[in-house]
Order: sequence, then C-alpha cells, then structure tokens
Amino acid sequence: MLIAQQKRKENIAEYLLYMWQVEDIIRASGCDIDTIDQNVIAHHQLNDPQRAAVRDWWEGLVMMMKSEGVREHGHLQINKNVLIRLTDLHQQLLHSDKYPEYGAEFYRTLPYIVELRAKTPASQQAGELETCFNALYGVLLLRLQGREIGHDTQVAIAQISHFVGLLAAFFKKNEQQPLFEDIDE
Repeated sequence: MLIAQQKRKENIAEYLLYMWQVEDIIRASGCDIDTIDQNVIAHHQLNDPQRAAVRDWWEGLVMMMKSEGVREHGHLQINKNVLIRLTDLHQQLLHSDKYPEYGAEFYRTLPYIVELRAKTPASQQAGELETCFNALYGVLLLRLQGREIGHDTQVAIAQISHFVGLLAAFFKKNEQQPLFEDIDE
C-alpha cells in the first residue's frame, strides 16, 4: 500500500508494473490474506495502525480479484483503468502538434511493438501500450528469476522503457496541469 501510493505519485508506469506484481503475489498466495500477511506484510517494519491499514489494502485487493474473476489471470479493473488513462493520453499526445518529440519516440518504439505482437498468439494480442507493459513486466520477471536477457531483448526493452518513461512523465505533468483542454466542457 505504502509503496503503491508512492509509486502512483511519482511514476504511473512503475505503479502499474508494481500493481501487476501485487496481483501475481496475491495469486501465488492462493488469494489468501493470512498467507499474504505471513509472507509479505510481516516482513515490513510497521506499527499496529499501519499494519492494519496495509492488511486492509491487501485484503481489499484479494476481494476485488475474487469478485472480478481474475484469480488466475488478467488484471483488476483499477489497473485496467490506469492503462485506459495512459492510452487516452498517448493518443492525445500522438495526435498533437504541441509534442512532436513524443510522436518521434513512439515511432522509434513501434518496430519493437510490432515485433512483440507478431510473436504473440492472436487471441492474446493487446494494444500498443499494453504490449509495452507486458514486455517490461516479462523482463522484470525474467530478472527476478535470474534468467539471462538476450542482447536484442535488452535493446528492445531499453527503447520501450525510454518511451514508457516519457509517457509517464507526460502523465505526471498532465496530472499537475492538464496538457489538453477538455472538449466536453
């Protein structure tokens, strides 16, 4: 909870990847709050009120995963909503004359996205941004497993990471001061 709050404020991309990791921790714990308490929460230095708040946060996520039917795979709606917001901003930035550096960075990244999507079964293909996040998360998991990352993958991930970092920076700016006027007003 505390890490998620900090990441949400600082870098939306890191937040989303962290939340995907939280989903996997919940799955690995069998969606059991007592297992999470023992294996995750207990390892943090927390006072009693903090511990109760952190446990409530995890328990709320467990309940959401159960009710949303993502106990085995998929993502919570709250995480999908983050990706939707990022995609909306991505589209606005891409179609704006005010931010040509963003479009240029996206088009430098696009060949890697296309290559990744070509390797993904049609039934599992995702949008451009989700493909980027899937790649970043996949490499994170490989690193956690101590597995070697090939040179071509490292090059692709470096570009994808740079692009997603740029989007995250624009997201933070947009949260502080909207970059685009709301056309609904």
